[in-house]
Amino acid sequence: MVQLARHLDGVLVLPGDQGWDAGRSAWQLAVDQRPAAVVLARSATDVTVTLDTARTLGLRVAPQSSGHNAAPLGPLDNTILLRTSEMAQVRIDAGRRRARVGAGVVWAEVTEAAAGHGLAGLGGTAADVGVVGYTLGGGLSWFARSHGLAANHVTAATVVIGDGRVLRVDAEHDPELFWAIRGGGGSFGVITELEFGLFPVSQVYAGAMYWPLERAEAVLTRWRDWTATVPDTVTSLGRLLRFPPVEEIPEPFRGRGLVAVEAVAQLDPSQADDLLAPLRELAPEMDTFAPTPVTDLHLLHLDPPGPTPAAGDGFQLTGLPDGALAALLEVAGPGRDAPLLTLEMRHLGGALAPGASEGGAVSSLDAAFAVFSAGITPDAGAFGAVNATLDALAAAMTPWRAATSYRNFTERRAEGLAFEPAHVLGRLQEVKKTYDPLDIIRANHPIRPVGS
Repeated sequence: MVQLARHLDGVLVLPGDQGWDAGRSAWQLAVDQRPAAVVLARSATDVTVTLDTARTLGLRVAPQSSGHNAAPLGPLDNTILLRTSEMAQVRIDAGRRRARVGAGVVWAEVTEAAAGHGLAGLGGTAADVGVVGYTLGGGLSWFARSHGLAANHVTAATVVIGDGRVLRVDAEHDPELFWAIRGGGGSFGVITELEFGLFPVSQVYAGAMYWPLERAEAVLTRWRDWTATVPDTVTSLGRLLRFPPVEEIPEPFRGRGLVAVEAVAQLDPSQADDLLAPLRELAPEMDTFAPTPVTDLHLLHLDPPGPTPAAGDGFQLTGLPDGALAALLEVAGPGRDAPLLTLEMRHLGGALAPGASEGGAVSSLDAAFAVFSAGITPDAGAFGAVNATLDALAAAMTPWRAATSYRNFTERRAEGLAFEPAHVLGRLQEVKKTYDPLDIIRANHPIRPVGS
């Protein structure tokens, strides 16, 4: 293993070395990653050398940028953790409305660079999420109902496959691999560069309304009914929030339980205000809707500003009838001791609906709402209560659960049919067999080679 260091542009970190804890740490601090080694890669060559070494030593390789969805990886015994955060180049081609980014780039870097040209990518709610991992899992942005999943707009990628070869893939070159990486996860190769489309959006009408948690049933019922009336240029979510009484939380939220509606509208302010009127009739305690530059959208969702000890999970719903909403509130609504910082339901449909877009392995979400819940605590022992609540919520919603889940909201281990119908899974397994037959590359939600 030590010989690997001689062939790297980056750095090899072994247990006991200075920087070991920093190198193995994921954004999700509740996950205690203990790999056989960590490679801090700086180039595609580093990826090839790491894969070659892993094959020789009978090890596997787990690529990771930010580590936001690290928990499903499980124990990393006999695995080299390949950190890509130093591969952070961003290039904007304004004329073609495209970005080309390295494997370690986070969305804040793309948003800032693209905004200088009046453009925006399909990033998620958090600015520090890695672009590649997010896109491999689909990519659900504030523009999802108008533009679909981020994976649909990938135009090319540089991929290092299991035998160490570096491939430039697109619709004409290795088209099956190109299909698989667009939403099928990270099992098929290590992405070192990703190219994707940008959109001429510089400002939107965005914000949130907040009410005391006790009003959750009335607010979420109104929001659910409202979602049936909005155009595809509006993406929104309904949310239950329980903030801890700590100084890091701003005063209006500190120590409080709230129900919220967040939305981003690609409409002019007068149109958006007319559309929001049914929600404002409920007299929110706080209303932050205003014209908003895309560079400020990361502030809307109140995501933690850095690595956090968190546990979460999600699922999709076919609908949210009164019975489903009542079941959800029975577990996590007012008067319940639910140890969840957030429970959110994102409105899907529009360009996310089956048949609305054509793309890769996952080009749509066959559901009406995507649910994600999480608890945050510095006390690792408290995650038992968080996970028990996540289990209770999933069980309560069983009658309305969709057949598949969304990868990026699934933070506990799941494979195959949890995400794709059987015919898509079979095709993905064939791609895995072709490009990584020895199953050297580990993903948080793995696809096994066909026949394994």
